[in-house]
Amino acid sequence: MSNNKRIWIANPLGIFTGNGADAGAGLVIEGTRILELVARGQTPSVDWDERFDASKHVVIPGLINTHHHFYQTLTRALPAALNKELFPWLKTLYPVWAGLEPDMLSAATELALTELLMSGCTTAADHHYLFPSALEEAVDLQVEAAAKIGMRVTLTRGSMSLGEDQGGLPPRTVVQTEETILADSERLIQRYHDAAEGAMVQIALAPCSPFSVTTGLMRDTATLAQKYNVRTHTHLAETLDEEAFCQQQFGLRTVDYLESVGWLNERSWLAHGIHFNADEIERLGAAGVGIAHCPNSNMMLASGICQVQALEAAGCPVGIAVDGSASNDCSNMIQEVRQAMYLQRLRYGSSQVHHQHALRWGTQGSAAVLGRDDIGELAASKQADIALFTLDELRFSGAHDPLAALLLCGAHQADAVMVAGQWRVRDGKPVDIEIPALLEKHRAAAARLAAKVS
Repeated sequence: MSNNKRIWIANPLGIFTGNGADAGAGLVIEGTRILELVARGQTPSVDWDERFDASKHVVIPGLINTHHHFYQTLTRALPAALNKELFPWLKTLYPVWAGLEPDMLSAATELALTELLMSGCTTAADHHYLFPSALEEAVDLQVEAAAKIGMRVTLTRGSMSLGEDQGGLPPRTVVQTEETILADSERLIQRYHDAAEGAMVQIALAPCSPFSVTTGLMRDTATLAQKYNVRTHTHLAETLDEEAFCQQQFGLRTVDYLESVGWLNERSWLAHGIHFNADEIERLGAAGVGIAHCPNSNMMLASGICQVQALEAAGCPVGIAVDGSASNDCSNMIQEVRQAMYLQRLRYGSSQVHHQHALRWGTQGSAAVLGRDDIGELAASKQADIALFTLDELRFSGAHDPLAALLLCGAHQADAVMVAGQWRVRDGKPVDIEIPALLEKHRAAAARLAAKVS
């Protein structure tokens, strides 16, 4: 059969389309796209080549992770970094991460993407900002790893240019010159960025944070992003320490700083985005700045709770992210969606935040944060990125609403996942990925990295 065969994903137990459309009898896939939604009680209006029985599955759009640090899968639960807040946590880990080598990053990226894929994630954004000696082509390695796993990625060329000796947070060994950063950013855009519908790889530019880059680099990055019409990304307003740093270093609050360097626009999205006042939320919304909400990481580092509903009401796209695997410490998107629902209930109340809200943040909302309108929902002509979950574990027994049960009962692994019309997970196992070999390679890399500083 050619790649354009038609697959009917038929009669799901439950379905979330993201747009309210009736797809009770499933959907038809042709090639890389969704051809048709089939209303309850109906059959497809077109002939199909294959019928996938989804009667035991809850079907949702592929989840979209808007912020990650793949390399951090190598430093999960590292004893020296436990029980710390953001700044001391970072200062503990920077010397460890400075020892990254190319094969370590490749293993970390493959493992992170596989972990995400098995949790129902089909698109992931990574923020890689560490380029020690011999790792100058880090993003190139990630492009190769993503192709191997078969996932869509937005790979951000991160950077750090402000070392400890200049008033920044990172050690001198992990910072680069601004000239090097900008030249490599341009190279990566020209080589890999695909602006077309259905793109598998997109590049964005991502100076790490106000406490690790200069204002000059932030401005020049904004100019370069405008030239090539790519997106910009950074950490902002994650903790009160960061707010204090901005005021001390620049004499500005975080949003004022963002505006001063030319980032207050719809090309930008921010990781965390917690500590904004009402006026700042209105300004961010008016500019269309996106927010990557990282609930588990925010709780692990006790950073605070993102004001998701206020940000959305102001006009900000809001998506969900697992953040780095040293501050989560796992890469599981369906669990992250569940955690987002519960954390936002703490802020807004249990009657104001439903499971549909959280699923929307992890699909449609996340797609908007990454500037994409071809993924994030189940609709005709959208990309065929789909996650299917079975409810046959003990945790689901007695559940009456299948879609609600997906989050309330704590789903953690997809039974089947499709990316661009291709099955990447079947029967709970990733296609063409040898898990034991990947684990052996990754564990060896993690041990070697930790041993460098022991």
